[in-house]
Amino acid sequence: MRRLLPALLLSLACLGPALSAPARAEDPSIDDLLDAADDIQRGASSHAVVVMQVKTDRYERTMKMESWAKGTERSLIRILEPAKDAGVATLMVDDNIWNYLPKVDRTMKVPAGMMGGSWMGSHFTNDDLVKESRMSEDFTGEIVGRPEDGGVWKITLTPKPDAPVVWGKVEIEITPDKVPTVARYYDEKGNLVRTMTWGDVREMDGRKVPAEMKLVPAEEPDEFTLVRYDQIDFDIDVSDDMFSLQALKR
Repeated sequence: MRRLLPALLLSLACLGPALSAPARAEDPSIDDLLDAADDIQRGASSHAVVVMQVKTDRYERTMKMESWAKGTERSLIRILEPAKDAGVATLMVDDNIWNYLPKVDRTMKVPAGMMGGSWMGSHFTNDDLVKESRMSEDFTGEIVGRPEDGGVWKITLTPKPDAPVVWGKVEIEITPDKVPTVARYYDEKGNLVRTMTWGDVREMDGRKVPAEMKLVPAEEPDEFTLVRYDQIDFDIDVSDDMFSLQALKR
């Protein structure tokens, strides 16, 4: 989910320059905080059962899904419920996405022109699933708030000149034990585009992780996509064959 679904799959209150302050000797490094936030729901491999709830002004839908991932370049997501969508699957390998529709027994590669389109009717895009962005590598960070100011680390991120990101700025809050709580994503004109929040922190497979992620578009604040982990297992044995077009139809 680091590819935003981050993210899957990724990654605040804007405090402004007046609260900016130089790093202190006792501060953790910005890279340490960002890397911990990026890796919170990631292992060398993983298997998860998740529920995704989508609410828009036109419809509401809830789907239960099973997912497998290996590294950051390969993942497979298959819908389990509702029955009418069971078996629909998405395979991601590097920057490529294929969807399988069992009702017509058809596999379709998502063309480049549709990468900005909605994934499974959610507020996540196809691009969110495959764009590999690491905050500590793609952004320059500045600490604008510390735990003693409001209980969390507050960091403003600006993209590096050649970074493959679409955001003009990201503001993120991270708890003292390095769990992300909220991130706001802005376009190049400084307009808020969407907000991601993490919640329901619990122990899962020996790790303290947020069991919920919620994405809200700024222009439609009553809409959202909520992803809830029912189960997640890290560093499991996953065959490379799992991430093939043949496995997509199983």
